[in-house]
Amino acid sequence: MESRHLWVFTGVQIVAMAILVWFLITWKAPWDNQRYVGTVLACVGIFGIGLAPYQLGSSFSITPEAKQLVTHGLYSKIRNPIYVFGVMIFVGFALVLQKPTLWVMLAVIVVAQTIRARREARVLEAAFGDAYRTYRQNTWF
Repeated sequence: MESRHLWVFTGVQIVAMAILVWFLITWKAPWDNQRYVGTVLACVGIFGIGLAPYQLGSSFSITPEAKQLVTHGLYSKIRNPIYVFGVMIFVGFALVLQKPTLWVMLAVIVVAQTIRARREARVLEAAFGDAYRTYRQNTWF
């Protein structure tokens, strides 16, 4: 990712975190353990989504591309941390808002992210072969 685009992406992450914190601080409904857990999950998810593109560096792209096999940082344990942390944010919001329809939407998001991750895996396996297969065996999702 170009330096300018990375700064814009980071700015969007900071604004998203500020909006989330403001939303949670001004929440009028009664708080319970479920809402506290949801808040923590959403905050950790936003942090993870902000960190993952930095670790990808110039390999970050919206469409599947095989520029470089990144295997450090978050990517040393999780092949698709942006998807994992995105789901974490959504779970957090579902816990905070306590709306049953959000769980149905979560199921749709998980299916879509799984399909997208499989497409990316095919591109990376075609480009990096055995190195990617070894990496895939040693990481989660």
